[in-house]
Amino acid sequence: MPRLQRSLSDYKERLLGESSALRQAIRSGEHSAMTSGLAPGLVQGNLVILPADWAGDFLAYCQNNPVSCPLIAVSEPGNPALPGLGLDIDIRYDVPEYNVFRDGELVETASDIAALWQGDMVAFVLGCSFSFEDALQQAGLSVRNIDTGLNVSMYRSNIPTVPGGRFHGDMVVSMRPFIAADAIRAIQVTTRLPKAHGAPVHLGDPSLIGIKDLAAPDFGDAVELRGAELPVFWACGVTPQVAVRNAKPPICITHVPGKMLITDLLNAELAIL
Repeated sequence: MPRLQRSLSDYKERLLGESSALRQAIRSGEHSAMTSGLAPGLVQGNLVILPADWAGDFLAYCQNNPVSCPLIAVSEPGNPALPGLGLDIDIRYDVPEYNVFRDGELVETASDIAALWQGDMVAFVLGCSFSFEDALQQAGLSVRNIDTGLNVSMYRSNIPTVPGGRFHGDMVVSMRPFIAADAIRAIQVTTRLPKAHGAPVHLGDPSLIGIKDLAAPDFGDAVELRGAELPVFWACGVTPQVAVRNAKPPICITHVPGKMLITDLLNAELAIL
């Protein structure tokens, strides 16, 4: 085996050991916190679980909105495994915390969903901006929420999404602050990762996309802007949770914002070279 190929193989083997260990820590309840900054190099995923008779509509919603809902995996109905994302994944246990919606209302959170799992449920995993945070750091950029140990700031915007069946609503965006030169570099880096939301959808004045107060995010933590920094906004995988509230399926299970599924896919495997 050529040296470079062997080196890449060793690198992936090491990362897969880390991802499996982290999922075991989540499954056992040892880790229940956010996953931003964890498992660098590996794809993290947003989660939406629906009954089969709602899955077609949600699939159409994802296909109509590939920036905010970049689909990376769909389970077989009733099967909690996602072998394309990790051979040992069991979606009932492997997210740090789950949101449970009934008729569009958030009714509870849970550390696992074994008792809620139904024989017709379909799990959708969507790409996540935590994956491109790793790419930003690899490019030498500082990611404020990681540096300060905070969850990323997420906001409801006034940017409409394209309806898919019964699912509709405005986009949720995540924000990271950069000075202008770094914002340009961040755009270049994230453009190569369309399965992790790709390039930003807005930068600068937040009021232009319906955000009144950066200090009061709808999800996550408030992340400080400093000096001449600009707020840079990316589409966010929490967008489906707004669409779920509007569609009102009898049950829907998602991740709690900031607490993602850790997969065995490499970020580099999803990048456009």
